[in-house]
Amino acid sequence: MEITVIIPVFNEVQTIDEIVQRVLSTGLVNELLVVDDGSTDGTREKLTQISKDPRIRVILHSRNMGKGAAVVTGIQAATKDVIIIQDADLEYDPREYPALLRPIQENKADIVYGSRFLGGARRPILYWNMVANKILTFLTNILYNNILSDMETGYKVFKRELIQPIPLHSRRFDFEPEFTAKVLKRRFRIYEVPIDFNPRDYSQGKKIKMKDAFEAVWALLKYRFVD
Repeated sequence: MEITVIIPVFNEVQTIDEIVQRVLSTGLVNELLVVDDGSTDGTREKLTQISKDPRIRVILHSRNMGKGAAVVTGIQAATKDVIIIQDADLEYDPREYPALLRPIQENKADIVYGSRFLGGARRPILYWNMVANKILTFLTNILYNNILSDMETGYKVFKRELIQPIPLHSRRFDFEPEFTAKVLKRRFRIYEVPIDFNPRDYSQGKKIKMKDAFEAVWALLKYRFVD
């Protein structure tokens, strides 16, 4: 299998160099799509230098539209067999790629979620964010008759041919529940693997807010009945 990694990025000038190097150093990536979602902090200038690597393609949004919009742009632009979504903020470690890819390579899964709640090492902060994640996952399991442990994980790995045809409308952090709702309704094979997680706090630039949890609830309810 050939691998595309999508990095949605907005104002991550402090971390973009390092995450790109971590991704490429895995030796597994054939195509790296960095989708800049209207950054204004110098990230775009750094991407001009990074894009000289032939494996990297930089796509620029003219204005900030949200993480979901950047991910959808990357999905539609991807050309390789399997896609990995990689956040730019160093919370998720690309050294997890072999474990994330294995269920697809062994034909056990079409989609793999890296779960932060299956026993991997993690930095213990942001209690209420964890509670919100667990409530959203619980609601997902009730609505879609599943037993996921981490619906909101940023690490989602999937076969490109299955996901590109799916209409994905969410533009912000409600991408995660919309994506999950639609793959569960299509009965694709989902596999979860434990991952390590190193969350940053709001003083370090974390962007997701409590209002995004309410948008996620609405997305889960809406996409249960419409596509």
